[in-house]
Amino acid sequence: MKVSQKTWTDYVGNLRDLNDTATGKVRQYLETHEIQTNEDRNQLVSYAFAVSTKYGEGAAALSAKMFDSIAAAEGVSIPEAEIADTATMDETARAVVGTLKTGNNDIVAGSVGRLVKMAGVDTTMKNAIRYGAEWAWLPQGNETCAFCLMLASRGWQHASKDALKNGHAEHIHAHCDCIYAVRFDSSTDYEGYNPDKYLQMYEDAEGDTWQEKVNSMRRNISNNNKKTIRIQKKEKPLRSIASRDEGVNIIKKQ
Repeated sequence: MKVSQKTWTDYVGNLRDLNDTATGKVRQYLETHEIQTNEDRNQLVSYAFAVSTKYGEGAAALSAKMFDSIAAAEGVSIPEAEIADTATMDETARAVVGTLKTGNNDIVAGSVGRLVKMAGVDTTMKNAIRYGAEWAWLPQGNETCAFCLMLASRGWQHASKDALKNGHAEHIHAHCDCIYAVRFDSSTDYEGYNPDKYLQMYEDAEGDTWQEKVNSMRRNISNNNKKTIRIQKKEKPLRSIASRDEGVNIIKKQ
């Protein structure tokens, strides 16, 4: 079975919309409220908790639906995916208060967006563990960070609780669309995912430890981005018209 790139892109895009909406609401709150006293902080935390709960539930529901769709397309008979819990008030408070000291509204708002994303990824991971699926970390976007590329280089792995920390997905950070994909059949393929390519990038990076290699990959990405920017500045921008195929099947059996 093949999962089309359009299917995956649409799914990730829907998750991103929820994340961006939640992040935007918290950012707007910060721009219209002064946070100076303990009471101010408590009200911010309460608002952030309400936002992360509402949009986290949406992210979890989308992830559960995708999990069920993959299982059904592969002919796997299992109960409907269970929706993971959203962030608690205490987790929300730690995220918000911990980032307030930066004085950067984007960072504070991003911490709430991270909690929204976490609910979706938790749903995927916990159901994958519960029903014995495999998972792989799929990069998304043109500016994937070195750490996510390193995770992607691991390829398909049997779902394990070792990837959870304190009951949550361990590798979640703000402003990132990379997430776990799942499968029950080793013949299932996600269009565009090439773990061998990412593994080669990792092996070619300098260093003996994974931390050194990730830092080397990060430097390479930064240098490549600088080269791309210089080239773009020299090139004359061209006007293009993009077409969209509305009749593509999302999941194809092969």
